Amino acid sequence: MRLHAMNNEQVKVNESVGKAGLGIHVVAKPVGPVCNLNCEYCFYLEKHVLFSEREQFRMSDQVLSAFISNYIGSQPTPEVAFVWQGGEPTLLGIDFFKRVIELQRQFSGVKIINNSLQTNGTLLNGEWCRFLKQHNFMVGISLDGPKDIHDRYRRNRKGKGTYDQVMRGLRLLQKYKVDYNVLACVAQETAKQPLDVYRFLRDEGVEFIQFSPVVERMPDAGSSQHGLRLAGPAALDKQERQTEVTPWTVVPEEYGDFLIAIYEEWVRHDVGKVFVMNFEWALNAWIGNPSPVCIHAEQCGRSVVLEHNGDVYACDHCVYPEYRLGNIVNDSLSQMIERLCKTGFGVTKETALPRWCRECQVLAACRGGCPKHRFVQTYYNEPGLHYLCPGYKKFFLYIRKYLRAMTQLLENGLPASYVMDVIKGPLVVKLDEK
Repeated sequence: MRLHAMNNEQVKVNESVGKAGLGIHVVAKPVGPVCNLNCEYCFYLEKHVLFSEREQFRMSDQVLSAFISNYIGSQPTPEVAFVWQGGEPTLLGIDFFKRVIELQRQFSGVKIINNSLQTNGTLLNGEWCRFLKQHNFMVGISLDGPKDIHDRYRRNRKGKGTYDQVMRGLRLLQKYKVDYNVLACVAQETAKQPLDVYRFLRDEGVEFIQFSPVVERMPDAGSSQHGLRLAGPAALDKQERQTEVTPWTVVPEEYGDFLIAIYEEWVRHDVGKVFVMNFEWALNAWIGNPSPVCIHAEQCGRSVVLEHNGDVYACDHCVYPEYRLGNIVNDSLSQMIERLCKTGFGVTKETALPRWCRECQVLAACRGGCPKHRFVQTYYNEPGLHYLCPGYKKFFLYIRKYLRAMTQLLENGLPASYVMDVIKGPLVVKLDEK
């Protein structure tokens, strides 16, 4: 959703697509949890302990071929979006992704195929960028803000900050005109400097930003049994005993304040020029459209993860033995999704909502948040409340006045960016009498 260009007809189109959205979404991890960095808050690096010590952590050609044909054949929608993630997928080298394009080309007349690559950016060079541009990859690059903020958590294996290498990668993407967006993780210390983060990204020419809150629990009995340092998904039907969060986890209300501070800056100066996904999701919900992201969708369960060895898991946050659905080489992806849905996974996100959520003023925008982080007890002593509830609620309530104004603009065929003029003073608009 691009706020500066969206009109009422586009809102209707998006709504109809959302209601019919029974597609399958796969996040592929062709190198598993292997990464050249050692970010303090990463929840995936530790997953290497779930595999054999002799594991190669490289997707074989057999698995890659099976994945591409299986995914395209199982996707009921006209478009198939391949998302390549890690770990750090660029560790596989360009030749791996040349093979991806070669295998996908066989199906070019069957579906619309596109590719996205999530990277830390440190290994990008001119050759990479020429390839990514040539084959229309959308690149997500992880950058948390200016040097002092970014280097606080995102360090390499030697404990040194990675800001300089990431910025070099970002400037290469800009130089070669590769489509990209920035994923900025909001950890505890990051949340204290919202405008420093936002203004830095904006002034560096970043147009598309997503803020991702960092929430992790200290290990519980189940994760400790696997040799992991972080707790797994929360149980929604009973109170979690382990509710202690990690030192880097963002404080709920501080996350709300972080978003509010940036929203106030954005809504006055940058609507239509900078696209903050968190804000677009909120407007989308206010209009009444289904959420385009699982976090704030009523239900989840159709977005799965493919590991390097072909194993398919219920979710990026559920790569644990008990959530394994099958293997892409031997099992149909659509049948795995169907079995998953029949177990109630995903549906429970909605049916297990506590009373506190069901009676909440911002339920339509929040939808309870990601089930993994619903480990807090409500005022009514119910289990299943999201850890970030106070922050989400504070943010969604605060921006209602702006969402109301933007919706009225859109309904009258005007760009949402006119809200910047509305804020400055009375806006008189001559509307078509029809």
